[in-house]
Amino acid sequence: MSKKVLIVTSSLRKNSNSDALAEAFAKGAESAGNEVEILSLKGRDIAYCKGCLACQRTKKCVMSDDAAEFNEKVKHADVLAFASPIYYYSLSGQLKTLLDRLNPLFSADCAFGDVYLLLTAADDTPGTEEGAVKCMQGWIDCFDNARLAGIVFCGGVNAPGDIAGAHALKEAFEKGKNA
Repeated sequence: MSKKVLIVTSSLRKNSNSDALAEAFAKGAESAGNEVEILSLKGRDIAYCKGCLACQRTKKCVMSDDAAEFNEKVKHADVLAFASPIYYYSLSGQLKTLLDRLNPLFSADCAFGDVYLLLTAADDTPGTEEGAVKCMQGWIDCFDNARLAGIVFCGGVNAPGDIAGAHALKEAFEKGKNA
């Protein structure tokens, strides 16, 4: 049975390494017959959450910006994948801002269950990805039916294109294929 797979990329760099992981995941998911969409945070207008919690009553945010599109797509996706460069041992600020703005989904009936995390970093020391994983796990824990289904981490990549030939690309493809 075909699934709706949504991949959200958060790097603002052209030809970024985390975008390459997202594309590999997408190719894997498509090869399994799934419907795949990649949404980038590049060029998007997504303001910070105001913390008013009106969305818990109304099921939508009081602010009007590009976050509304992401809320709707995330809500209806069967599988989610978030791609992020690691900055200061956590998710990119752009992705964290989006996760905060997905707050209207907290009390909604969401389709997604499996969530994947695709990470890149200049640092390749053991544990580099732990802060980013913990941050994403905190978001996932807010949804009863969601689970962190897989992580792909590629350290030691900094400049755009450094990831070319890395084993992580094959790993991302396989995770997408089995999503």
